[in-house]
Amino acid sequence: MTSQRPTRVAVDAMGGDHAPAEVVEGAVAAARDGDVQVILVGDTEPVQSELNMHDTKDLPIGVVPSEGVIGEGEPPALSLRQKPRSSITVATGLVKSGRADALVTMGSTGAAMAASAVILGVTEGIDRPALGGPIIGLAPRTVFIDVGTNVDCRPSQLLSFAVMGDIFARQLWGVQKPRVGLLSVGAEAGKGNRQVRETSELLASSNLNFIGNVEADELLKSKADVIVCDGFVGNIVMKLTEALGAALSDLVNSRLGDSSTDSEVAKLGREMYELTNPVETMGGGPLFGVNGVTVIGHGRARARAVKRAIGTAKMVAESGFVAKVNEDLARLRSASNDGE
Repeated sequence: MTSQRPTRVAVDAMGGDHAPAEVVEGAVAAARDGDVQVILVGDTEPVQSELNMHDTKDLPIGVVPSEGVIGEGEPPALSLRQKPRSSITVATGLVKSGRADALVTMGSTGAAMAASAVILGVTEGIDRPALGGPIIGLAPRTVFIDVGTNVDCRPSQLLSFAVMGDIFARQLWGVQKPRVGLLSVGAEAGKGNRQVRETSELLASSNLNFIGNVEADELLKSKADVIVCDGFVGNIVMKLTEALGAALSDLVNSRLGDSSTDSEVAKLGREMYELTNPVETMGGGPLFGVNGVTVIGHGRARARAVKRAIGTAKMVAESGFVAKVNEDLARLRSASNDGE
């Protein structure tokens, strides 16, 4: 990708609880900010109808038609075959063909993961893609991986997650030697279940800057730049922090509503919510381990989150992250073969 043209982002206009209205509104806002070309992918009539409600004159935004959507709860692999013209399939195809530099979706995580793995291909040396990124605003530069795409993982897969998180921290945040931690029930070496203990041994023998086990209460303290766990644990932690943030925000609004101005209460509540919901703040997180940039957001996302997700996709695409993952994993495989 060259710097002579804006980053092109394909947006799944049909994905999410509030599609296409909120998705289109967020996409228009992103296009209006400049330096990004937005390609809305969806059923032509509803998407164009929403687009006509905005002033898009001279904006770099257009529509590519698709047919139908793969919803939450539908079996991803089967649905990809049954709905070859679905919005997520067509949008992913744009990245594969080079017509787009990145993909954004607020739709089914399973469908996005399946489409990315099948159409873009999985990075060599990676068994399964993983979803990750910051999940706690009090530690905004800590990559947490995996947050839900892989509920059962072998130690070798967790090692690959650590490698991808390490590259992310170096490429996007400029961390020279990212500290990698393994989420466990105790900080001492040897603590945790068999999966954690075996992963700890692999990480300790790798060339990563492994600092050992990290406990859940240390997630708020920026102790590590990358924290690794399987998707079962990661998704529970993420959902808990998000729910706590929403509940505390509501509590602040109810307790301070009579003693402070509405604007002060609203600002405090919003700040508390965003500190515990970085996925909303960033709009979404990147899917690690596929040969292309896919950013997946919450199904409940509104226009503001969609706009932010497009910005995140632009940042990841321009960083050269995918090429760097391929390069570093190739180096890791070569070092492993030399050691045999």
